[in-house]
Amino acid sequence: MTDLLYSEEEEALRAAVRDLLADHCDAPGVIARTESDTPHDHEAWKALTDGMGLAGLLVPEAKGGQGATHREAAVVLEELGRAVAPVPYLTSAVVATEALLACDADDLLADLASGRRIGALAVSLSVAPGTAYRVVRHEDGRLSGELTGIADAAVADVLLVPADDGGLYAVDATAATVTPQVSLDLTRPLATVRLDGVPGRLLGDAEPAVRRALTAGAGLLASEQFGLADWALTETVRYLKERKQFNRPVGGFQALKHRLAQLWLEVVNLRAAARNAADALATGEDVEVAVTVAQAFAAPVAVHAAEEALQLHGGIGMTWEHPAHLYLKRAKADSIAYGTAGAHREALAGLVDLQAP
Repeated sequence: MTDLLYSEEEEALRAAVRDLLADHCDAPGVIARTESDTPHDHEAWKALTDGMGLAGLLVPEAKGGQGATHREAAVVLEELGRAVAPVPYLTSAVVATEALLACDADDLLADLASGRRIGALAVSLSVAPGTAYRVVRHEDGRLSGELTGIADAAVADVLLVPADDGGLYAVDATAATVTPQVSLDLTRPLATVRLDGVPGRLLGDAEPAVRRALTAGAGLLASEQFGLADWALTETVRYLKERKQFNRPVGGFQALKHRLAQLWLEVVNLRAAARNAADALATGEDVEVAVTVAQAFAAPVAVHAAEEALQLHGGIGMTWEHPAHLYLKRAKADSIAYGTAGAHREALAGLVDLQAP
């Protein structure tokens, strides 16, 4: 039977990442970044990659990585979700890295694993694993076309672009025109990528690489959503113990206790689903079912937790200075990332041979 409990090594990793993020990604700093022209935190990314080697967790040691598993990457994403850290970890160290692992591009893989370069898969953030995605035109060795909704493209050094000939190509980001899009979640900004006859290096077949990348992205996104929901629950409980009304803590009122108890049940169930997805990705067993179950459950819980945090913090929760809005925006954006909960429920029905009514 699979053990989904955290190992000592995973707990040590969590503590180290949480300490680092406490130094680099405090709430006022993240809010200030979202108001600037540079929402990504390059210093935090450098500390996570150079200092701790976390960008290479999923890359075998022989290819320049740490040779860890999706379970360790999931722990990192829990902490990044808890801090709504504006770093391209999910997009570069998970999604782009998984796409490269499906191809024969060891040099590029080593660059991403070391954090020297940031990669972005040029597939819209909203695309679910196994569904159709937009491609660019490949003609005479050059790529042309426009792709929208590309997460973290603004800081990418290399773009992994699927083309109409069925290939996945590596494109130098400086050769592309990357235009920011209006994004609800300012900590994971989206962009439009336009290619006008730019050269690309063929890496391999796009379809299996994109499917593998999006499956891992969807599965590990659940861990980010769990971290976010856990922060929302913990901070709301703490606030309601301190906030007083009628000379007693607000958290003592029965109606609020019931709301928090219901939220706690949802969050611990989300943790189980997210851990199961990470373990399935690590072992390669029942991956599609575990990932679709996690994503079918994760988005509503994360959004509910963020909404409760915003409402139960009262007036202060509605202010720009309080970070609650960051969590609600990330939860909302995550709810359509790598497929909606409804899309994953529909996919799950097919996987387990459950006919729709």
